[in-house]
Amino acid sequence: MTSPCFFGYGSLVNTATHDYGGALPARLSGWRRAWVHTDLREVAFLSAVRCADSEIDGLIAEVPGADWAALDVREFAYERLTATEQIRHGRADSPEISVYAVAAETQNGTTDRHPVLLSYLDVVLQGYLQVFGEKGVQEFVATTDGWDAPILNDRTHPRYPRHQQLSRDEHLFFDEVIRKTGARILNG
Repeated sequence: MTSPCFFGYGSLVNTATHDYGGALPARLSGWRRAWVHTDLREVAFLSAVRCADSEIDGLIAEVPGADWAALDVREFAYERLTATEQIRHGRADSPEISVYAVAAETQNGTTDRHPVLLSYLDVVLQGYLQVFGEKGVQEFVATTDGWDAPILNDRTHPRYPRHQQLSRDEHLFFDEVIRKTGARILNG
């Protein structure tokens, strides 16, 4: 029996943040990413949002035995939606694939009180760099809305629980990519 998969488009692209196997690059059609806030979390984070003319890169990975419990806890502010028919991947079989998205009616605007954590953004960018290269990082930025959200520089004391160490080159590259978005950086 084939295990179902999730499609990750943010921190789940960074395989150092989870133990799900069978990770492969994939592409989701009909969606974009956006920085959102919901009352369920203190900070802004990524969500997939429907957009007929867009596609986003990410990873699919297996959820052994369809045991979604741990992943549902990690993604507690999201709804898990079936997206099998919208995802292209390199697997020979056709597993059921789900994507996590924050319900539109629970989204609030991002503010200085609810910024994006730089430690979270670093994890996402590191994952895209490892899987898709520098061009993939640029594509991530281009297919993500909401760069007007403030970004809290918490690198010295990371608040994101799955933060990762960055190399000096990653720091420099990510800082330049973020600078080009025009995002406002708040000191942590």
